[in-house]
Amino acid sequence: MRRLLWLLGMFKIPMIAYIRPKLMLLDEHKAQVRIKLKRRTKNHLKSMYIGSLAAGADMAAGLHALYFAEESGVKISFAFKGLKAEFLKRATTDVYFNSDEGQLVKKAFEEAMSTKERVNKWIKVEAKNTNNEIVAVFDMEISVKVQ
Repeated sequence: MRRLLWLLGMFKIPMIAYIRPKLMLLDEHKAQVRIKLKRRTKNHLKSMYIGSLAAGADMAAGLHALYFAEESGVKISFAFKGLKAEFLKRATTDVYFNSDEGQLVKKAFEEAMSTKERVNKWIKVEAKNTNNEIVAVFDMEISVKVQ
């Protein structure tokens, strides 16, 4: 999956390649992505730029869709249809994006396989700094369709 994330960044989504995220954990329940605070991801206040935070949440939520598609050998189309974000404090360190919604994504994936229709589900992602403090909470609506 790390290689797939790298390929996705190189050929499909240049923002991923630009901010250079690292996949820390991915299984059927949890996904964790780290984005380092560095020149590419910082804003003028020396904290993580909102675009970098949104990209990290996007990856943490979307990796489960790729994981289940890869596991089953089925081609999927997925995108994020909605985003709600609450920024609780400035992210002045590296940020870890955590999603524990793997089973919800799997359920959406299975429903999309059986109905051949697009299925939408809301997924929660927490962004934490290196002190394990929550800096942002994202609710993302993923839209999945099996092709």
